[in-house]
Amino acid sequence: MTTQQEISRPDKVFFPDPGYTKADLAEYYEYVAEWMLPHLAGRPLVLHRFPDGIGRSGFYQKQAPDHLPDFVATTTVASGNERGSVRHLMVGDVDTLRYLADQACLELHRWLSRADRIDEPDLLVMDIDPPEGVDLAVLRRTVRATTELLEDLGLATYLMATGGSGYHVVSPLDRSASFDDVRELVRGVAARLAADAPDELTTEQRIAARRGRIFLDTNRNAYGQTAVSPYSPRARPGAPVATPIEMTELGKVAPGGYDLRSVRRRLAQKGDPWARIHDDARSAVDAKRRLDERA
Repeated sequence: MTTQQEISRPDKVFFPDPGYTKADLAEYYEYVAEWMLPHLAGRPLVLHRFPDGIGRSGFYQKQAPDHLPDFVATTTVASGNERGSVRHLMVGDVDTLRYLADQACLELHRWLSRADRIDEPDLLVMDIDPPEGVDLAVLRRTVRATTELLEDLGLATYLMATGGSGYHVVSPLDRSASFDDVRELVRGVAARLAADAPDELTTEQRIAARRGRIFLDTNRNAYGQTAVSPYSPRARPGAPVATPIEMTELGKVAPGGYDLRSVRRRLAQKGDPWARIHDDARSAVDAKRRLDERA
């Protein structure tokens, strides 16, 4: 048994627009833990911390602090560079979430693999990233085209309003493929989608080369890369939250449609549409083979 993590300076304001404080963030994490923790379990995390709230610059933290409470779990993984290894923090209980609130962690970004099989992702993420001012109808059409293609390739699809400007289309995987295999698949999917709608979609990495088109971002599908976790707050005015939604809700829910308060009402009424996401795990190898057969 752990004791409830104390919160220092609970009145510290993190989100000036609605006036949400550190205590409010801790309360939020505690409330959503039932639904959020399964999506974090066993995964290395990268923290996005804002000690002075969103009005000041924040920073990303990969390496876990040297001194941690006894109840906070970590995992050490190869870094893939000259650093050798990185000791990442992991979250398995409510007290760790409260600890992260106390550390001004406004966003939680998770690996797409778990520590027990770190080289074998169990999630594929297509980040549909629109430029400012894009027509929401075009953005939603892109989401539908992405899900249709992935499902045609034999994968299941799940949708998240990111709390930012776009959506994530996510497919659960059976961990039979490496990161390189998955990234090759998702790049092929993005290239196919962009070829079908070249005036609306692009895979160009350089912003200047996108020319106002929606960016199909596949970069998260690589060793050491992360994606924002379901039910993580976002460090933006209004305190939006990354929120899993049903595909049938796409026409009604904007990317930033839920915030720290409204998502709690949603969960109380609807629960988590991703609660059994890994029951739909499929093979990225099989999906890549089907994609190649259509080339």
